[in-house]
Amino acid sequence: MMGPAHSLSGAAAWLGAGAVASALGHEMPWPVLVAGALISSGAALAPDLDHKAATISRAFGPISRWVCALVDALSHFAYRSTRLKGDPSSRSGGHRTLTHTWLWAVLIGAGASALAVKGGRWAVLGILFVHMVLAVEGLLWRAARVSSDVLVWLLGAFAAWTLAGILDEPGHGANWLFTDPGQDYLWLGLPIVLGALVHDLGDAITVSGCPILWPIPVGRKRWYAFGTPKPMRFRAGSWVEVKILMPLFMILGGLGGVVALGVL
Repeated sequence: MMGPAHSLSGAAAWLGAGAVASALGHEMPWPVLVAGALISSGAALAPDLDHKAATISRAFGPISRWVCALVDALSHFAYRSTRLKGDPSSRSGGHRTLTHTWLWAVLIGAGASALAVKGGRWAVLGILFVHMVLAVEGLLWRAARVSSDVLVWLLGAFAAWTLAGILDEPGHGANWLFTDPGQDYLWLGLPIVLGALVHDLGDAITVSGCPILWPIPVGRKRWYAFGTPKPMRFRAGSWVEVKILMPLFMILGGLGGVVALGVL
C-alpha cells in the first residue's frame, strides 16, 4: 500500500486496540489513545526504510535519505545471507525484506520502550518527534508535500512537546499498563510494533505479498511472500486502496475511538 493508507491503517489499529483494552479492563486515558494513534500512524510508514523513494526517505531530509540507503543495503545483505533454495537468487535491492518482518517490528518496538524508560524525558520527546513528523507526512500528505520540511518538523516538534507535557500529568497515562516504579512510558513501544505489523499486513494484500514470517522458513523459502489468495490482491495505489480501504480505515478507527473512550 501507499503511505497515506499505511498511516490510516496504523491509526485505526491503535484506536481498535484501545477498544479492546477497554473491554479487558485496561482503559486507555485519552492522551494515550491520541498519542498512540499518532505514533502507530507514523510507525506504519517506518518499514519502508528499505525503499529510497518512500515517504519516510524524504521526511527528515538528507538524514532520512542516508538512513534509507543504509537500511536498503543491510536488508539486501540479510536477504542474500539467509535465503534458501526456493527464494529467488537475484534481487535489485532490499525492499520488502528485513524491515517487513515480525522480528523487525518487535525489535524496533522493544528498543523504543527501552530507550523511553532508560533515556528519560528527552528520549521520549525524540521518539514522539520522529513519529509525529511521520504521522504528518502520512495523514496530511497533500499538505506536507506542498509545504516546506521545516514547517513539518516544527509541527512535529510542537505535537511531541505538547503530548509529552500532557502525558506527564498524573493520571494521563505515562504509566499506563505498566505501573511499577521506573516503568513510565514502557508502553511506548506497543504502538510502534502495531504500526509496523499493520504495514506488513497491508503489503501482504498487494500483488507482491510480504515476508512477514521471516526468519521462519515456509517450505523451501525463508522469504516466503505471505499474503491473501492472489485473485484477492491489488496493486499499491489502486482504486481498491483509495476508494475502499482508506474510507474503511477511517470508519473502523472512528468506531474504535468512541468505544475506547466509553462513548458507546
